[in-house]
Amino acid sequence: MYKVGEFNLLRVKKESEYGLFLDGVEQEILMPKRFVPEGAKRGDELRVFIYHDSENRLTATNQEPYGVVGDIVNLKCTGVTEQGAFLDWGLMKDLFVPASKQLTRMVKGQDYLVKIYLDERTGRVAATEKLDPYLSNEELTVKEQDPVELIIYRRTDLGFVCIVNQKHTGLLHYGDVFGTVDIGDKLKGFVKAVKDENKLDVSAGEMGYKRVENEGEKIMRLLKENDGYLPYHDKSDPEEIYAFFSMSKKTFKMTTGSLYKARKIEFTKTGIKLIEE
Repeated sequence: MYKVGEFNLLRVKKESEYGLFLDGVEQEILMPKRFVPEGAKRGDELRVFIYHDSENRLTATNQEPYGVVGDIVNLKCTGVTEQGAFLDWGLMKDLFVPASKQLTRMVKGQDYLVKIYLDERTGRVAATEKLDPYLSNEELTVKEQDPVELIIYRRTDLGFVCIVNQKHTGLLHYGDVFGTVDIGDKLKGFVKAVKDENKLDVSAGEMGYKRVENEGEKIMRLLKENDGYLPYHDKSDPEEIYAFFSMSKKTFKMTTGSLYKARKIEFTKTGIKLIEE
């Protein structure tokens, strides 16, 4: 059986001048000639994505959409009608968002965070901007220190609400944001804390010494690029440290401390110095 809006492994049933017909058990599904891999023939199994074309016919393609059914993705609006809007999701036919599934009327050229779903009534793939019904912290699938995938969802007074692993929500405090982030941005992070009522605090990057190792490589590189010396230390202004290293003062102190213990750098009265090997 095939699944619409997902990748399927289907066998080529027959060839024609229009392309290949794939065995969908219930029906044959056309893979148009322009999508047929070179050398594909009857009996081969092909990995294909299935969706409805502009004439409502099931179609198979080897194109890679920006998301499949169940994914939350950030997509650009390509057009608007009274019935709804259309988003570019990487295929020849754009993804439809019914007017009833929009939070506000979408505008051509702007990006929107949506969830891709399969419409039960039509059997077609569609998208919705109303994400909250799909997100829940009632039964968590993550715990403290777990690495997670984050999507910036919305801004609050305390920080950014993030979608965690496409299932939950978590708060990324402004103090844990280094650099500029926008709604829809994807980040790697970790669960910083699980609070009452399963509320999650999350942080961007890698936790603990894994994160220090990455920042340590950056500091070592910058030292080598600046003749082995940098005029920054534990008394330096946090904003100056962030402007040069793109890291918080806390991370800078933890990282340089680790490098000092490893005898890779030494502290001077005015900065840090590379120890020559």
